[in-house]
Parts: sequence; C-alpha cells; structure tokens
Amino acid sequence: MADVPGLRLPDRLAERARQIQEGRAEAAMPRDASTVILLRDAPAGDGLLVYLLHRVSSMKFAPGAHVFPGGSVDPRDADLSVAWSGPSPAEWGTAFGAGEALARALVCAAVRETFEESGVLLAGPSDHVIVPDTTGDEWETDRQALLDRSLSLAELLGRRGLVLRGDLLRPWAHWITPVIEKRRYDTRFFVAALPAGQRTRDVSSEADGVAWVRPGDAVAAARRGEMALLPPTFMTLAELAPYDSVEAVLAARPDVRPRLPETRVTDHGVFLILPDGFGGSPLGDHA
Repeated sequence: MADVPGLRLPDRLAERARQIQEGRAEAAMPRDASTVILLRDAPAGDGLLVYLLHRVSSMKFAPGAHVFPGGSVDPRDADLSVAWSGPSPAEWGTAFGAGEALARALVCAAVRETFEESGVLLAGPSDHVIVPDTTGDEWETDRQALLDRSLSLAELLGRRGLVLRGDLLRPWAHWITPVIEKRRYDTRFFVAALPAGQRTRDVSSEADGVAWVRPGDAVAAARRGEMALLPPTFMTLAELAPYDSVEAVLAARPDVRPRLPETRVTDHGVFLILPDGFGGSPLGDHA
C-alpha cells in the first residue's frame, strides 16, 4: 500500500466522508468561534505552561479530548457598547481575515469564553489595569449568568465599569473543522498570558478536569495514546513547544491563515490530511 500522508479515520467518520463524497450527505456550515490559549511561565523559569480542559465524555463534540477554553460566537458579542482597548476591530479583522463586525465579535467571544470556562477575565477598570481577582461569589454569579445567556459580556462589563483588554490577546491560528464533522467551527485561536493576581478555576460545566502542562509534554502524551487531542490542539501545542516563556510567545508573529484538514477516500481506508504535511495526532473517535 502506498504511503498516505495523513491519519486513518475511525469507521464513523470514514462513512461520513464517503457519504459526502458520493452526495448522500451535505457538509454542515461552520460556526464562527474563538479559542484562547492561556499561558503562564513555570516556576523558577522552567519553561512554558498551557492551560487545558478535559471535556466530559457526554459532550457531542470532542468528548474526552483535552482542549483550550473557547466556544461559538454569540450574536451579542458584536455589541458596539463594549468598552474597548487594544487593537481596533479593523486590526483584528486584518489579522484573522474577517470583517470588522465579525472581528469585534471574535475578540469579545474570546474574552467571554475564557471567563466562562476558566474564571479568568481579560478586562479591567482602565486600559492599563486588569481585574486582580475573580474568585468571589459575585463574580461566580456573573459567570453563571453569562453561561445561561441571561447576561451578555457588554452588560457585565458595563455594569462593573470595565474595559475589554484586547491588548492582552495575540492572534495565533485559524482552523476550520473538516467537512466530515456534523458540528463544524470556523475558529480563530488567540494566545494570552494569565493575568497577574488571577488564577484559573475548575469551573467549566463542559469539562471534568483541568491542568497546566508543558506543550511538549502534552504532545508526547498524545503520541503515547495517553491524552486525546484534536489535530488543531495537537499542532498548536507542537508549535508552542519550542518557546521557553510567555514573553517569547507573545512576541512571536505566526502565519495566521485558514487551515482546513481535508479527507482522502482510498481503497485502503479514509484518511484525514493535515495542512503543512503535519502528522501524528492521535484522533481517538473524533477528528
């Protein structure tokens, strides 16, 4: 059998790929989404740590996988009343290949989802101050209100007199879920340092555990089959592994362009072809 530069898909996804290729099923439209890679330096300057959540096994998308905080854009994330600091929506649009309205929503979704899933809020009372602590009961009430959509990010920031700190974020990557998945996302990846004074909390209802890990250790664990990672997560961790500090990551200028894994149906099976010829991501039962 000739070598195929990709990853063999499990039966469920292989059948879905055949259905789409033969016109028996239609690809779903991807939903806009944001993901934030939270970073901190290891103690004593011993490398870089990344925050990962372990998704509960009951989730419809990526059950059991380790992921970064993130999720779909809410229509209210584009609210023009959000007090804003850092790069303008137009600048973010240039970075991510998006219109200004979508870029604004992506940044707001990144801040909102990070707070919802980790308890970290990238906002402050001014454009040079950040909220020092978000662990109190009132903060938890607000976080729950964001989750059940009874409160929008704009309402939260406005009521508390806070400014969104977009300057704490940097663009990192842009991934689109393969057409074979029934749930698809057009996701922009951001990186951000854990703000001084704040700490992550195991609060996500979609996760049953969290961990700070070295990117290289996570990649090695995935290769050994000890940690399930989606291809974009695996590749992002591999890209971060050479960096030895948060400062180095934030100073980087990665090539942010859309990356869409493709599928190839052959007589020997169905394979996922990753961009840039990058292979080796354990898929488990999801791609």
